[in-house]
Amino acid sequence: MSFEKVKKLLAEQLNIDATTITLKSNVIEDLGADSLDVVEMLMVLEDEFNVTVTDEESLKIKTVGDIVALIDSKSDKK
Repeated sequence: MSFEKVKKLLAEQLNIDATTITLKSNVIEDLGADSLDVVEMLMVLEDEFNVTVTDEESLKIKTVGDIVALIDSKSDKK
């Protein structure tokens, strides 16, 4: 599963402690990301996992679990 890698990247990107990140963490409310952080985070994740996230898909992301599920589903298709 991609959770550990996603957690590490989020912690680095948002400058927070990785131990505070769970699958249920809300990216904006719990992790303190703003809209620019989310865009930058998605760009990093796209590069790291070699996937493309559409605008429509990005609007559905609320939690870290949503990110992991999206990355895993796209990685499985490759």
